[in-house]
Amino acid sequence: MKHIVVLTGAGMSAESGVKTFRDHDGLWEGHDVMKVASPEGFRQNPELVLDFYNQRRRQLKEVQPNQAHKDIALLEANHKVTVITQNVDDLHERAGSTDIVHFHGELRKVRSTGNPRDIKLWSEDINLGDTCEKGYQLRPHIVWFGEDVPMMDIAIKICYAADILLIIGTSMQVYPAASLINYVQPDTIIYYIDPKPAVVRNQNINVIAKPATEGMKDILEILK
Repeated sequence: MKHIVVLTGAGMSAESGVKTFRDHDGLWEGHDVMKVASPEGFRQNPELVLDFYNQRRRQLKEVQPNQAHKDIALLEANHKVTVITQNVDDLHERAGSTDIVHFHGELRKVRSTGNPRDIKLWSEDINLGDTCEKGYQLRPHIVWFGEDVPMMDIAIKICYAADILLIIGTSMQVYPAASLINYVQPDTIIYYIDPKPAVVRNQNINVIAKPATEGMKDILEILK
């Protein structure tokens, strides 16, 4: 049984209607990224930050997994599959994948500002005054710019054990996630699905220049 590791980015969920946040000018839906996705931004204007993520969380109720999400889940019938996603949505879970590492956190979770290990499931808006049991304000369970990525070491170990690496819908420009390709074994076969793939220097990489849903059809055929 092959161990397939799937690294997914914003392009994976774009076909479900999930906005990819960052526009060509570097703004996230009209916001300076540092004002809505950094500890400094949260300290300066917590209401703005909470509202930004509340809108993202509400959007999750309006979208569904696309066929690419479902096809990744189907791979579990014949392979060991681990999904490492940069996305903060829950579409992989809803499509049926069972082993998922959320590299940048999860929209449907919150954590205490006083204890980062105090994490809870949360499906509604977060408001100022929503606190943990010890009285600390709750915040989105999201890795912001300037914060450590707690799942990095786990993701590295997973990539090291991969027989096949699928990279889907990511620009390979966001670090440290983009560096994970460097931790697979030299003989690991890599497939990179993206309609506008970045240049990646790896002799074992196979580029499929298609959207996620079309590219995953090719992968299912290749892996038969």
